[in-house]
Amino acid sequence: MTKTNTGLDYEGRYWHFADDGRMQCDLCPRDCRLNDGQRGACFVRMRAGDRMLLTTYGRSSGFCVDPIEKKPLNQFYPGSSVLSFGTAGCNLACKFCQNWDISKSRDMERLADQASPEMIATAAREAGCKSVAFTYNDPVIFAEYAMDVADACHDQEVRTVAVTAGYVSAQARREFFAKMDATNVDLKAFTDDFYFKLCGARLQPVLDTLIYLKQETDVWLEITTLLIPGKNDSDEELRAAAEWIARELGPDVPLHFTAFHPDFKMTGIEATPAHTLARARRIAIEAGLDHVYTGNVHDRDGGTTFCPNCNAALVVRDWHQILSYRLSDDGHCPDCGASVQGRYERFNGQFGRRRIPVRLRASAA
Repeated sequence: MTKTNTGLDYEGRYWHFADDGRMQCDLCPRDCRLNDGQRGACFVRMRAGDRMLLTTYGRSSGFCVDPIEKKPLNQFYPGSSVLSFGTAGCNLACKFCQNWDISKSRDMERLADQASPEMIATAAREAGCKSVAFTYNDPVIFAEYAMDVADACHDQEVRTVAVTAGYVSAQARREFFAKMDATNVDLKAFTDDFYFKLCGARLQPVLDTLIYLKQETDVWLEITTLLIPGKNDSDEELRAAAEWIARELGPDVPLHFTAFHPDFKMTGIEATPAHTLARARRIAIEAGLDHVYTGNVHDRDGGTTFCPNCNAALVVRDWHQILSYRLSDDGHCPDCGASVQGRYERFNGQFGRRRIPVRLRASAA
């Protein structure tokens, strides 16, 4: 296995030769079968002779320091900062992609920043970041790079976060999430019809990933659903999703409903109104979920972490800004003593709503 900063010579994992002689990628449920020189649906995994290459290893579309709440993660070291980056490509084909200029990119020249895993970990530590987030596009498709970065981060006591659609095969899922401290999984809808028609994918593999994360790992899990008017926001679908989460994952798993804005191939649909997010939040709470949030809108109640026992407001937010913080250092309610699930430490202020671009450059070869 050869690692380079350009990624062009990095031999990826998760493949086998199929009976017809083609190389089958085993990273995700797409099971792409490739002839020599062909790329998978994600565009970044390519067959070169008898090798599978990850063409984006060591290359990024850019680095930014963000508030952790932007991922969104509200119960993973609230108020902390996170060094965020992605690469290019995606293994889903969402017509409503909100980061389409990155995830749908076929222009490798967009990947201007080159950085080794050690450089990224050091940059995060020197910037005072609690964690590094693999985001903007799905880290599953650059799993080997993300896992190497995660190892380097853990060597420097920096946590790791995967922001993902959870569309990944069982073997890769096990190895990938073993390197992660937290994840936000994008549950795009709760019907297979939506996944097939609007994402070119299937629902069940995502549900399998969610169950695996909750039942077989210690990874901190939060879930996000982008609500698209008329597509995945009916009362029936919202109730079914929330009841499934409460039953299969537990009432303490945070669920975020975020607002859609017209983009990519769905510019003819209106932005999600605030009252839709409020309705979704109410339905999910009635279904038994303890922590339901709204995103991409100003909504103090929808941004607040409440005690699941006495309903006291413990972390009050507006958008990504923390307005008050009352949790104990180990995540207990000061009023009734109930435990609030998550990852916490002593709160010494917040990073705030800033977004700070960071440029990393690898040394010339």
